[in-house]
Amino acid sequence: MANPFRAKPLTRARIGCAIAVAVVADGIQFAAGPFGWAGFDQMVDVIVMLTTSLLLGFHPLLLPTFVVELVPLVDMLPTWTACVGAVVVLRKRSHAATPPVVTASPTPPADSPPSKVTAATGPVIDV
Repeated sequence: MANPFRAKPLTRARIGCAIAVAVVADGIQFAAGPFGWAGFDQMVDVIVMLTTSLLLGFHPLLLPTFVVELVPLVDMLPTWTACVGAVVVLRKRSHAATPPVVTASPTPPADSPPSKVTAATGPVIDV
């Protein structure tokens, strides 16, 4: 069974949906006020964390955001929106940092004559 929380390829649709979910959640929590309704804010946080993890894949940055959202008054800040933005930026940066896959050049057949050695491709130090 495949892990539904593994890192997903970033597409515009996934990024847009994750940002929309985060903005709506932050708006709901801001509208609920500093004390919110008993258990309602926590239910919103659980739904947002699961939805974001399913859209973008799990990222460790989601855990501190989830914990910070449990603190009264702090949940009125746009923490989910900031977290989703940070996860998207970090995932894009990590995908850009991975080196491209280099395939080995095919080896010549064993019965072919050895090729002539050509000039080196790197810097040459002449002594």
